[in-house]
Amino acid sequence: MSGKTIALNRKANHEYILLERFEAGIVLKGTEIKSVRKGHVQLKDSYVSFVNGEAFIKEMHISPYEYGNIFNHDETRIRKLLLHRHEIRKLSDKVKLKGYTVVPTAMYFSKGMAKLEIALAKGKDLHDKRNSEKEKDAQRQIQKAMKNYY
Repeated sequence: MSGKTIALNRKANHEYILLERFEAGIVLKGTEIKSVRKGHVQLKDSYVSFVNGEAFIKEMHISPYEYGNIFNHDETRIRKLLLHRHEIRKLSDKVKLKGYTVVPTAMYFSKGMAKLEIALAKGKDLHDKRNSEKEKDAQRQIQKAMKNYY
């Protein structure tokens, strides 16, 4: 991921084990890109689906542009993702397996273009979530002890 970060999906890291990451372009309308540049994007409950060899992101919320007119966009419309054919084939084959999904992890600008970082993910069980919380807590305590030691 390079460039200016617009939005992060912290919930994805908590809910899923992120296996493989991909960079995808996204097809946006005029008022959508203006809202994205202002940072009015939410990736919290969004996911990627595959239809007829194409990738689409669903439930991604982009707030309406406040200076828009009748041509303003629908906040949660389905948006097309731009990926290479072999990447789409690889991801859609994995999604057909039980337990795998594709979730967006971040949205950012790269060379003036809005890009979406998506990840192939496998759902965590409740005990996996607890273990990851324990590990994070232990790391925090180690860092705090190191800081106080020096």
